[in-house]
Amino acid sequence: MRAVVQRVTRAAVHVDGRLTGEIGPGLLILVCAMQGDTEAQADQLAAKIAKLRIFKDSAGKMNLSLRDTGGAALIVSQFTLAADLRGNRPGFSTAAAPDAGRVLYQSFTEHLREQGIATANGEFGADMAVSLLNDGPVTIWLDTATL
Repeated sequence: MRAVVQRVTRAAVHVDGRLTGEIGPGLLILVCAMQGDTEAQADQLAAKIAKLRIFKDSAGKMNLSLRDTGGAALIVSQFTLAADLRGNRPGFSTAAAPDAGRVLYQSFTEHLREQGIATANGEFGADMAVSLLNDGPVTIWLDTATL
């Protein structure tokens, strides 16, 4: 699985003008299931993100995790993270099929909740409008193939 994690002071996602998820301080997580990904990888990615020390401590150092700060996570499905950019038009054939992707997206959300993280979600497969206020900015790319 792949994810782009952005530290935010707030973030929200709307589908057809309807708010589907919103958080205050925490992480906006764009997540993509790849072909062959498993529930174990969804759990591995959630555990890594929950413990990722990218929030400032009292000395201003990035030393605290989402769990430490009590922040929330807004999780948005993002199949375009599977983009193959060999040409000028991206291909997405390495992304998981929609049914498998939906299951792994939901599994990732559940695993993050099991880590004690409050979560909000976008809508899988929908055309979403995502707004955020970056904090830092801090943006981290993760891939379970390299964790």
